[in-house]
Amino acid sequence: MCSFARFTWNHFWAPVVKKTSFILGLFSLAACSALSQPTPTATPAATNTATPTAVPSDTATPVPSETPTPTASPTVTNTPTVTLTPPPTLTPSITPWPETSYVFDNWDVSDIPAEIKDGVANQMIAFISANRQETIANIATAQPFTGVQTIYFASPLSARSRIAVLELESTASLEVFVAEPGNSLAYVQMNGDIRTDGLYILDLATGFSARVLAGENPLVQRGRFMPPSWSPDGEQLALALATGYDMDIFLYAKDGSGRINITEHGSYDFWPSWSPDGSYIAFVSDRADCLSWNPGDPGFCDGLSLPPPTAGLVYLYEVSTGKVSLAADLEVSEPPYWINSTMLALATGDPFDLLNPQRRIWRADISSGEVLEARLPDSPASASYLSESWSPGGGAVLVQIAEAANRLILLSASGALIRQDEDLDFPRYGLSSAWSPDGQRIAIGGTAGHCPYGVRVKDSRFRNVASAGLPPTMCDPRYSFDGRFIAFTGVNPRVDGRNDIYVASANGFGASSITSDLRGQVELIGWVGGSA
Repeated sequence: MCSFARFTWNHFWAPVVKKTSFILGLFSLAACSALSQPTPTATPAATNTATPTAVPSDTATPVPSETPTPTASPTVTNTPTVTLTPPPTLTPSITPWPETSYVFDNWDVSDIPAEIKDGVANQMIAFISANRQETIANIATAQPFTGVQTIYFASPLSARSRIAVLELESTASLEVFVAEPGNSLAYVQMNGDIRTDGLYILDLATGFSARVLAGENPLVQRGRFMPPSWSPDGEQLALALATGYDMDIFLYAKDGSGRINITEHGSYDFWPSWSPDGSYIAFVSDRADCLSWNPGDPGFCDGLSLPPPTAGLVYLYEVSTGKVSLAADLEVSEPPYWINSTMLALATGDPFDLLNPQRRIWRADISSGEVLEARLPDSPASASYLSESWSPGGGAVLVQIAEAANRLILLSASGALIRQDEDLDFPRYGLSSAWSPDGQRIAIGGTAGHCPYGVRVKDSRFRNVASAGLPPTMCDPRYSFDGRFIAFTGVNPRVDGRNDIYVASANGFGASSITSDLRGQVELIGWVGGSA
């Protein structure tokens, strides 16, 4: 195992944290008390100021006020309009949700290897290994999970250059999000211990790490998974978090030292995604249908009778100005993602809707405002377009069309058929493909264990470049930032089902494993460093 020098600073800050927590607790109790208590009805009495809300409608006329008031003086009347209705007591159905609070604890300092401490100069492959047993007699057999997981960076040129970045004892699969420059990462630790479970941020320049969100899985907000998004420079992490009645987008510094709310709106704002040039953060919001879910706001959406939204329109937050604008007037029920710095990929419809099962794909140009649907003219209404992969320039998309049978086709952005492949037949949601950065190659594989083929690479016109047989299979291919290599997960049926990380040339030839000596299960994260 790798050994890391660790020390904690919690004992330095414990008094401050306790005192701060006590003060915040007092404010919280006061705030909750104010919300939960109804306005009492006062006993009629002479007063220097007329207070309509304190006088029942059927009581005698109070003593005239000595202070002029713009409202009419209360009089003896049975008309209910004279008495102002006291604020309603909040019922449990519309009581504020517990907010996702900011924590900054469980501090650690890790001994980061010198090769990556000042940044990852050459592009590397990031992956997770479920154990580090390296003295197994039978290298053809996968080893059981040991409870130790290691995050590695490895060169595509040599398995011996593998660097252990962080080692954790974890009983569940890690969720890891690495910034493309390789200078920071976030991970979720889940061990069933409320003292340590949560989201952590690790600054690889200093080795400092801290927990910034507590909880068994804090990325599940309001019942939906909300993946975070790193800024292109790896300095800030965008997260969607629950507030009292809604959700907002927050930015965390990479050292975990603070966060800011960048949307701060009464609606639900979620699924943030940084543009490749760092100019915008795309997100989904229901603000077009509901300006606010706060019960005290005019025209609020009533949480007592309405469920939280699961879809919304796509908006853009401009980082330099803080302005928010509409990117596409399409309701989406899944996260948008960037094709390049000016184009967004969107999907509408719900393929799991039994009455209307369909999914449609779109390309939104944020510079021109043009929104195009990529769809064959003769597609039936029930056809679902799945597992799409857009070319770097946004001019073409490889997609699986699910109808009575599945078809793998290459479409133009406007919906014109470029070419169809009748030999590859992936199960629904079983396709994963990637374009080279120059748009000249497409690597095609499976995902989620549905990987029936070996290495498959086509050119931009969908003609075969490489068509290798098994083993290994090709799952979740990823091109390097410079387009020289393909990294993918492969399974060798002759090796007892163990999966490994493989690297091949841009054309798909010369695939070799960089993890076979680890003998455990591995998970590919992606490429980091170099020209990221």
